[in-house]
Amino acid sequence: MKLTFLIAICLFASTVCSAQHKYSSKTGTIDFEASVPSFEEVKAVNENVSAILNTDNGEFASLALVKGFRFKIALMEEHFNENYIESSQFPKAIFKGKLQDFVFSEVSESVSEYMLKGTITIHGVTEPFETSVKLKKVNDVIELQTEFELKPEKFNIKIPKIVSNKIATEVFVKAMYSLSN
Repeated sequence: MKLTFLIAICLFASTVCSAQHKYSSKTGTIDFEASVPSFEEVKAVNENVSAILNTDNGEFASLALVKGFRFKIALMEEHFNENYIESSQFPKAIFKGKLQDFVFSEVSESVSEYMLKGTITIHGVTEPFETSVKLKKVNDVIELQTEFELKPEKFNIKIPKIVSNKIATEVFVKAMYSLSN
């Protein structure tokens, strides 16, 4: 009986200890803009993006449900989900990668820059990906921010000719996460 209790305590303690090495969020924000001058704004935001950072090795992953992107114009959101990104068939956008030369003990209230290398999957297509990220730790929260551009054609996202001049060929993306343990 005492041995069973001791094993249970050890398992619980190891679970708690390993959980302390992961920082996560379910309220990350990704916004993108594909506007061109003289036409309607093509811009959306998703404020329910999940992310996790393993502070032992710098591995980072983020998952956004595509239907979570909100546009100012409902019809634009409908076209985005049904015609372009096909969110019923491809419901998730996923990034998996690693912060290069990441050392958790060096993260402070001062902003540090790291290269984030990995893969990004959008519209069922996985591509190699790298971007610069800004990282800082305030109290027990790690704030991670990045900005980058993506080309829809790399992910087999077809823009009909009739609207192609109203949508940018490169989509500007900004992601922000407040990760806690």
